[in-house]
Amino acid sequence: MIDRAIFASWYDLPEAGADAYLAWLHACYLPALLGRKGYLWAAHYRAVDKEQRPATQRESALHRIDAAAVPAGSRYVLLIGAGDANGFGSPDWRALDAALPDADRAMLGMRQGEYVNVMVEAARIDGPALKDYAHGMAPAPCIQFGNFNCAWRDEQDMLAWYAGWRMPAMRECPGVIRVRRLCSIAGWAKHGVFYEFTSLATRNEFFLGHEDAHPDIKAWSDRMVGKLTHAPASSTLALRIWPPLADAHGK
Repeated sequence: MIDRAIFASWYDLPEAGADAYLAWLHACYLPALLGRKGYLWAAHYRAVDKEQRPATQRESALHRIDAAAVPAGSRYVLLIGAGDANGFGSPDWRALDAALPDADRAMLGMRQGEYVNVMVEAARIDGPALKDYAHGMAPAPCIQFGNFNCAWRDEQDMLAWYAGWRMPAMRECPGVIRVRRLCSIAGWAKHGVFYEFTSLATRNEFFLGHEDAHPDIKAWSDRMVGKLTHAPASSTLALRIWPPLADAHGK
């Protein structure tokens, strides 16, 4: 089975109790999660600090929805892969969490500003680093996950941009393992793009400058990005904290 659907939860944690929550999540909740029917992998990420993310003019100009309209959790991202979106609807992931013991539900209740999307894969490309990636479907050590909406009149333009430039360019970008274009089944964002990199260093070195030699394409990208409305914390740049690379969970 191929992982064509992704459940994503973005959230924050209070300072008090965060260590206990993470220990429980990584040792108990996530290993048990992998026993649920239809779940192919699970991974947990922590967003990088601002000083680790070089500022770019394009990113500073992103349009974002008001945090009062959509929860603004951003520090952690929990991802689950499944064969299709029905894996998160039958059984309903909310009912499974609600049936957990009181102590486990109290841990889940520590999440702050949580928002959730269930997305399915519309397109995928393999990057040059996939051939040396030994962890199967388990997502990469470093990810960038954008989730956003676009006026319907501009969606064909967005499709042409991703299909005609952005995704083909990633086939040649050093450090790229995979890129997926996603469409939403449930959640505020209708669209998503999920990049997987070998490391934060390769992302910062190669991904940020991949359009520099193509000013006409760069202008096209600027126009297209200006038509998107992102979630409050999108796009999320994060490093995997579970599972360790040497113990990747991916069937």
